[in-house]
Amino acid sequence: MGSSHDRPAHGDVEATTRERVLELVVEQGPVSAATLARVLELTPAAVRRHIAHLEEQGQIVVHEPGGPGLRRRGRPARHYVATDAGRAVLTDAYSDLATHALDFLVEVAGPEALDRFAEARINELERRYRPLVQQAGTTTADRVHALAGALTADGYAATTRTIGTQGVALQLCQGHCPVQDVAEGFPQLCEAETQAFSRLLGVHVQRLATLAGGGHVCTTHVPLAPVPVRTPQVRPGATTGLPRTTTSPAGDVTEGN
Repeated sequence: MGSSHDRPAHGDVEATTRERVLELVVEQGPVSAATLARVLELTPAAVRRHIAHLEEQGQIVVHEPGGPGLRRRGRPARHYVATDAGRAVLTDAYSDLATHALDFLVEVAGPEALDRFAEARINELERRYRPLVQQAGTTTADRVHALAGALTADGYAATTRTIGTQGVALQLCQGHCPVQDVAEGFPQLCEAETQAFSRLLGVHVQRLATLAGGGHVCTTHVPLAPVPVRTPQVRPGATTGLPRTTTSPAGDVTEGN
């Protein structure tokens, strides 16, 4: 029979579990307590206890969806997202140093130097990710999932979400950004990242939200199929309703029907 020293203290287990709850809220938020309980294989009561503690610490809050038509009858399940304080638990300790370094770079070399730095940084990320994305498959969806996996391995807590009942698009969500504090002052870092995603996936992507801009996740919209563009069909001999233009030998332009 082992001694008490062979077993982790109850407080350590509680702290570890609570940290895992916070990580899941960062990665998957907005997320419900029921989902947290299922993923962590905990009882609802245990999850609620950890949620209450994280709320008291100001690390998570109840997500309030905006827009009309989102309220349902009855008492809807609460969904939680991480606050800046919650994400700060996972942030890079050198963010202040990096911010000062970039400030100094702009001061001595100008804004163009910052653009080149952002491009060089993201080019390195793109170089490492490209083989993983290309080997994932030929479809855009395969590549998005591979990109999410690569980002998660680098600490970005990335997930994907299908948009629309027909699955016409995916959202690439990053619940954590190691350079969030720095990117708040230098949005060029986010812009360079978005451009790299577009090149890696081979489609035009759109950044909908960023942690640095105040969102609870960085969200990138990735279309899975080209959006059809309808063009008017003109029958042979039919007029378009626009006046015809003719040019006289003298170079004068006249309009007629």
